[in-house]
Order: sequence, then C-alpha cells, then structure tokens
Amino acid sequence: MPAFVDTFFSWLQDYASSPWFYLVIFSIAILDSVFPVVPSETMVIIGGVSAGMHHLSWPLVILAAASGAFIGDHMSYNIGNFFSERLHRRYQRTEKSRTRLEWAHAQIRERGGELLITARFIPGGRTIVTLSCGITEQSPRWFASWTAVAGTVWASYATLLGFIGGRAFEDNHTKAFLVAFSTAIGATIILEIIRHFRKKASPATPHV
Repeated sequence: MPAFVDTFFSWLQDYASSPWFYLVIFSIAILDSVFPVVPSETMVIIGGVSAGMHHLSWPLVILAAASGAFIGDHMSYNIGNFFSERLHRRYQRTEKSRTRLEWAHAQIRERGGELLITARFIPGGRTIVTLSCGITEQSPRWFASWTAVAGTVWASYATLLGFIGGRAFEDNHTKAFLVAFSTAIGATIILEIIRHFRKKASPATPHV
C-alpha cells in the first residue's frame, strides 16, 4: 500500500472521529438531495466506518443522514411544487406534451413509493424523482411518509456498510475504508446493470 494512501486514510479517520462529523453528514445529505453532485453517501459510509472503530455512534450516523435526506427531499419537492403551475401551462400547449405530463402523473401515482426508495441509490435520481413529485403535486403527507422510509433505508444501508468494514478491520483503517467504498461502488454498478436490463425489457415510454 503506497504511503500517501495510508496517510490520506489516517487523516480521514481523524477527520471523521469528531462529533462534529454528525453535522457534516446531516448538512451534506440535505445538499445532495437538491444538488446531486454532493457526495452524501460517501460521507455516510465514512461515518459508518468511524462508528465501527468506536469513534462515533452508528444509530446517530443513521439519524443524521436520514434526517438530512428527509429535509433535502422536501426542499426539492417544494421547488418542483413552486414551478408546477407554469410547467403545467407549458405542457398543455401540445398533445405530445400533454401525453408526457399524463405519463409522469401515472408513473408517480402507480409507482411513486417504489421510485422514491430506489432513486435514493441512483446518483441524481433522488433529485429527479422528488422534483417530479412536487411538479405533479403529490400529497405532502404521502410524500413525507415515503421519503422518510426511503431516507431511513438509504442511511441504514450506507452506515452499516461502513460499520461492518470498520469492525472487520479495526486495526487497519485504510483497509476498512477501502473495503467499504469498494463494496458501495460494486453495489451501485450491480444496481445500474439491473436497471439497464429492466429498462430494455420494458415497453417504450414517453420521455418527460
């Protein structure tokens, strides 16, 4: 293992060992729901690894991540809801646009809960789906219920992934971080492959 890699992960362990890291996880989870370029899942995994090494509490890591995701998803939903009326007027101009809008409504109505959960694990997907829920004016109570479930499932997965790595390699923080990140990347690749083949097998749908 190159020395600079070990040095980097030593610094990362020190950085993630502070109780302030809960606030970092919470804040990044909020931002990632609105600006999908922010690496929230990475921060949660790091928090999980630190919990596995007895520096943080894994239930608090899950709470910080899930709470941030819940708030961020509502911000995205409210943005979509704010622009809903003008977007609906725009999509009513042509038959093709109306068909696309009706398709989006139908997808959210029929598969909204499933979409909110699965989109949490797709980079950028969570923002698209939460915006769409706002644009199609889904019930706030329905949205809050499903996004709470989605955020909790996502936060638990990322935290426990890091926690298991941290416990398995307590004496080697570099291996702990690398195993956790590699597993997360592998899971993402598998999910994308499954999504790709499911999309090819499904009938053509309008592009919203």
